[in-house]
Amino acid sequence: MADPKEPGKGDVELGTTNAAPSTGTMSTRRLRSEDYNDYSSTDVTPEGSPPGGMNGFAHPESYQRFGETNGTTWYQTLIHLLKGNIGTGLLGLPLAVKNAGILLGPLSLVVMGVVAVHCMGILVKCAHHFCYRFQKQFVDYGGAVMYGLESTPSAWLRTHAVWGRRVVGLFLIITQLGFCCVYFVFLADNLKQVISAANGTTNDCNSNRTVAMTPTMDSRLYMLSLLPFVVLLTFIQNLKVLSIFSMLANVAMLGSLVVIYQYIVRDIPDPSDLPLAAAWKTYPLFFGTAIFAFEGIGVVLPLENKMKNPRQFPVILYVGMTIVTILYISLSVLGYLRFRADIQASITLNLPNCWLYQAVKLLFSFGIFFTYAVQFYVPAEIVIPPLVARVSERWGWLVNLLLRVALVSVTCVLAILIPRLDIVISLVGSVSSSALALIFPPLLEIATYYAEGMHPLVIAKDIAISLFGFVGFVVGTYEALVELAAPAAAVVNTTSTMVQ
Repeated sequence: MADPKEPGKGDVELGTTNAAPSTGTMSTRRLRSEDYNDYSSTDVTPEGSPPGGMNGFAHPESYQRFGETNGTTWYQTLIHLLKGNIGTGLLGLPLAVKNAGILLGPLSLVVMGVVAVHCMGILVKCAHHFCYRFQKQFVDYGGAVMYGLESTPSAWLRTHAVWGRRVVGLFLIITQLGFCCVYFVFLADNLKQVISAANGTTNDCNSNRTVAMTPTMDSRLYMLSLLPFVVLLTFIQNLKVLSIFSMLANVAMLGSLVVIYQYIVRDIPDPSDLPLAAAWKTYPLFFGTAIFAFEGIGVVLPLENKMKNPRQFPVILYVGMTIVTILYISLSVLGYLRFRADIQASITLNLPNCWLYQAVKLLFSFGIFFTYAVQFYVPAEIVIPPLVARVSERWGWLVNLLLRVALVSVTCVLAILIPRLDIVISLVGSVSSSALALIFPPLLEIATYYAEGMHPLVIAKDIAISLFGFVGFVVGTYEALVELAAPAAAVVNTTSTMVQ
């Protein structure tokens, strides 16, 4: 929600409903989007759909907002969209393609990319619908689901509509904290490999010899070692400060990706003996990793709301996600072709032991470390403020810090309990990302527009997407848990040696 820039626009008196805008000072209470009605949009009607209805995005003029001179440009929004979809999930996609097959994997990524982007479009369209209907400046994901349930013919769903917001909030918390668990495992695995190979690291990146790894402590001890530093990082609560670290993380990861690409495109073996389609038993693991990578739906509405010109957002969404999909397919296919059956949970773990590629691992780890704080900000803002409000102001700061320590510790403990990067990525993707990215948006479209009349094919399409997401949720979670329960002896330690 953009901050009101003028007195009398967006201010409400506390303790009243439908109050007239106040010309006094803004209340110190944080205003949420549902606390006020916004009349700055053009052609706003209190009831029904905006012009255009279900035909894609609503009329572009309807969402031009005034006074947001500090909003983001189309270029900045595109960068944020790319950043929200590029992370550790990208580095795990080559192993995902191995789990699906050299032909089935890329084709599935294309299909999942198209479906994921379509679901993002559905979410934006439904949010626009409720902005018109309730004359709001911004509706978030949870609010859209709540209003969608209020629009259904079912009296029971209308009565319990508030649970729609709560369920979405719960899955957002699970997803973001799941990302943080993945970051702990990723950092520990990469740091362990760099330190283990330190004695054998050379300046020659072209040699072809096997380097024995120096014995070092377990990766779970690395996670514990990282815990104090991550806790201190999350004590930074200023978004402007975090944005600086986010920029540094972006630069580090971009540079690392360029070096990774230039390495994997060289000396690719003959792919003719690779399976076109892998065993179906491993396909659910592919699903979990792929949907984990595509789970950027949580950033879509905030990015659209912060734009100077929101009319440009549909084009930015499709262009940005096309770039993301091309990046996913290219890195996953090239990575699998380059390393074949030896591909690991993160492609950085396959890089050779020369200082250039060791620096790449450290750079990417640097970026992921600071990205932790950005991802942690979302669940922290949902969980911590209501709990801090229950104590006196004198103790509020201490409770705030203790809760941050507790949440970070939970992600560290979960990472220690599931120290396999590929499994934790697949599990987080199957459990939470599938719900937010595939299951909820089509059901939201049905709930939003069913009373106004929907074509049977649209309903069938939405049901099919939700069923696809639900099946992936169930089967992907089951297979990830089965892999997790496998005896330790059955898990091959692929980092004991590596080719330099």
